[in-house]
Amino acid sequence: MRNAIRAAAAAVIAICACAAPAQKPDSQPALSSSNRPAASTLRQAQGSGQAYPARPVRFVCPYVAGRAGDIFSRTIAQKLTEALGQTVVVDNRPGANGGIGTSLVAKAAPDGYTILMGNSGPLTVNPALYKKVPYDPIKDFAPVTQGTSYMYVLVVPAALQVTSLDEFIALLKAKPGQMTYGSTGVGGGNHLSGELFNLMTGTKSVHVPYTGSAAALAALLGGQINYMFDAVIPAVPHLRAGRLRGIGVTALRRASALPEVPTLDELGLKGFELTQWQAVVAPAGTPKPVVDRLYREVAKALRMPDVVERLATQGGSELVGNTPEEFAQVIRNDLAKYAKLVKAAKIQMQ
Repeated sequence: MRNAIRAAAAAVIAICACAAPAQKPDSQPALSSSNRPAASTLRQAQGSGQAYPARPVRFVCPYVAGRAGDIFSRTIAQKLTEALGQTVVVDNRPGANGGIGTSLVAKAAPDGYTILMGNSGPLTVNPALYKKVPYDPIKDFAPVTQGTSYMYVLVVPAALQVTSLDEFIALLKAKPGQMTYGSTGVGGGNHLSGELFNLMTGTKSVHVPYTGSAAALAALLGGQINYMFDAVIPAVPHLRAGRLRGIGVTALRRASALPEVPTLDELGLKGFELTQWQAVVAPAGTPKPVVDRLYREVAKALRMPDVVERLATQGGSELVGNTPEEFAQVIRNDLAKYAKLVKAAKIQMQ
């Protein structure tokens, strides 16, 4: 029996590791090549001989205004406007877990004038959750750069009599199927973190989806659920005030906004990693000079103090700014990882 449990645990750790280590980046920035003539597309992007951009750029955000994805989009759009000398307009197109806006950009002209606030949800999680999505995350997009990486923190109410990961796991095992955890909905990062935690610890808790992070956190503070994997920044005030206790974070390194809370990997759940991201992508076939220009300007913006303050210090994200080739590999790795996790956890969209 013990050998079977060890084998199962090893299989789950493989989900986190996702396959092989990152390969040497491909020579092309896009995930796939396009059959569209590059010279013709470049002329379109340059506006009949004018240098790109010759007119305003639309930056599609597949989420509602005021949320984290919108904040990222508007922060980057402002910096691109200053750098490119043309207005970069944020166009919010929410719906279908980010799928509506993502699909719109997949079908847009590859001329550099429509780009996407790419998110790990629609680009790497949705293809694992749904039988069919109206875009191909590999063939339909040219990666520009990963802007951020964000993690979750496992939090419990201060009244729950556990102070360590081992004590928490022991409590869950003593009450199989009785403990509950909240999330922002099926397929959200905090839901996936909870499912991965169940698999790696051999525990069984009941998932309770809410309409958003604020509602789930309110339920946790009100005693309606027992724990959750919350985004770092919303949890910090409650951790500082002693209303919540942080057990561990889901990345392989500690959160800069919460350095006193160890990683779950540090605490013994070796290989536990679930982080998500925000990014900039363009339609496949966008000319390489345009992709490279956008990459340079976004990467430069991510090093600016006011951007660091807004996205990292206030937003709880780690800033990245990797190359198009490096980001393409991140997308491939995450597609494999989430496909394995969704299958192992038997997650189904309701």
